[in-house]
Amino acid sequence: MKEIINRIKSHKQRPNLDFRIKDKTETFTDKLFHTLFDANVSVEDNLKELEVEFDEITNLACFNPSASCRTIWKTFLNNLPDIIEKLNKDAQCILDHDPAARSLDEVYLSYPGFYAIAVYRFSHEFYKINMPLVPRLMSEYAHRLTGIDINPGAKIGSPFFIDHGTGIVIGETAIIKNHVKVYQGVTLGALMVSKEMQGTKRHPTVEDNVTIYANATILGGDTIIGNNCTIGGNVWITESIPENSLVYHNSEIRLKQKQ
Repeated sequence: MKEIINRIKSHKQRPNLDFRIKDKTETFTDKLFHTLFDANVSVEDNLKELEVEFDEITNLACFNPSASCRTIWKTFLNNLPDIIEKLNKDAQCILDHDPAARSLDEVYLSYPGFYAIAVYRFSHEFYKINMPLVPRLMSEYAHRLTGIDINPGAKIGSPFFIDHGTGIVIGETAIIKNHVKVYQGVTLGALMVSKEMQGTKRHPTVEDNVTIYANATILGGDTIIGNNCTIGGNVWITESIPENSLVYHNSEIRLKQKQ
């Protein structure tokens, strides 16, 4: 047994890896969401608690002693009013365009697409100011809960609409502008996966007023979907689409009568 223990210890290569940061980040994310939207929650009290929790997270996440992670909280806090303003527009957009949505309360409480967008907007702020680990932990938490995978590095305008959402993948360098609607199974991905492409634009740009229907796949950093386009379900796109276009997949169905 001693030999087994020593062999396991010899392979533990990350002396600073502490899984408490994962649990604390998930708790922080939920509390932040409730702080912004739950009418029964005191904004003032919760922000004080969130600051304490964030300080605990930075103690685990900031391995570099020269990194000033604690200043990130003040920057994030200053941006919170703008974040909730965008999220309220996102929620209203969902209500305005989804015939199944009966009220804003329903959107805030039950729509996985809205929750995924909210966590994206939180994590993106931390991503922009180079907070280590936390943005990705937040986005993967939302991914696990909703089935929607939005990398915190993506740039997404307002309002943004996700319907159903399961299986959506939005890559790190994707750019989505304003008034865009996306349905389940959509991928905004890279043409190829190579570590040498790190730091380059690998994912598509989606311009204003675009609708992308279920299971469409759009790939490539040079691919631009122009303003006012409608992208039909199940299409595969690797080249730019001019504005005001309708793109659809024309499937062939063959019927065979039973004898």
